[in-house]
Amino acid sequence: SDHILGVVAGRALQGAGAVAATVLALAADLTREEHRTRVMAVIGMSIGVAFAVAMVLGPVLNRWIGVPGIFWVTAGLALVAILITIYGVPTVVARLHRDTELVPTSLGSVLRDGQLLRLDLGIFTLHLVLTANFVVLPLELGRLLDPAHHWVVYLPVFLFSFVAMVPFIIIAEKRRRMKEVMLGAIGVLVLVQLLLAELPEQLWEIGVALWLFFTAFNLLEASLPSLVAKLAPPDRKGTAMGVYSSSQFFGIFTGGTLGGWVHQHFGLHQVYLTGIVLLLLWWLAAATMRRPRYLSTRAIHVGRLDEPAQRELLARLEAVPGVAEVVYLPDEEVVWLKVDTAELDEQALHAFSPAKA
Repeated sequence: SDHILGVVAGRALQGAGAVAATVLALAADLTREEHRTRVMAVIGMSIGVAFAVAMVLGPVLNRWIGVPGIFWVTAGLALVAILITIYGVPTVVARLHRDTELVPTSLGSVLRDGQLLRLDLGIFTLHLVLTANFVVLPLELGRLLDPAHHWVVYLPVFLFSFVAMVPFIIIAEKRRRMKEVMLGAIGVLVLVQLLLAELPEQLWEIGVALWLFFTAFNLLEASLPSLVAKLAPPDRKGTAMGVYSSSQFFGIFTGGTLGGWVHQHFGLHQVYLTGIVLLLLWWLAAATMRRPRYLSTRAIHVGRLDEPAQRELLARLEAVPGVAEVVYLPDEEVVWLKVDTAELDEQALHAFSPAKA
């Protein structure tokens, strides 16, 4: 299209496919409960890697084949994905998975949960700031480097930021300092916005700022879903993740709109200052969040149970050391548990597995 309305219509059609939600639902149908969390993590990482690869290859492809060529490549990849889905993915019977899918009846309770809403605000703000920054960052970088060579900055930034975030992930999870790490990462984003607002004149200054930004961004991108999983009740985890994902996409939309409007009416400098205000509001909300319990989700397939059998099983499971929450879902014939792995009696819990039941 040679008109902006054509681009808008194409983007709307692209988003209407809801590919992310469909892929997650299909992955849930194809995997057993005990492997599902790991599969979802791999899908999340693949999305992050795809974003990084696109940022690096985008300027190179634009130089070789132009923007229309990039869209043709995207269309070709979409056709390949369709063929893989048709011929490479097994056909399964769709089932409801409360750990990965939105359940409308649970939506109200999730939206009233102040702890989860803080995380929804967080992912909304994170992607708003990311998108608003990249409305103006390519313009700023273009003053110092030809757009075809922007990958020279992006490639090392992404590689080193992924490496730099690993120690903080370990500290957050292993040493149970998730809240402190999250607040520190938000603080780093505020610092980066201040650095970028000064409109750096040297390429290395922008490179360092971007490295700090994506180290904090990737850390938060990995930590926030983990916090949602820890705080959400086991039977409402999928609904909580659905609201969280919607907040993420709405943040992208708002960031592009707000970033463009602020740049048009107030200038490049003010885009970064707007990000600072929003990040500080997020920091205050996150600071008042209660410290999360470090709980993992487990599932046991127990089959259909009558009311007395349900009560007996739930009472026995609740008595296992390290088990914090237990929910039986008759439609899935599964018991979902929240457990503290540091205190869990694995042997006692293993006695409830189908092979032992």
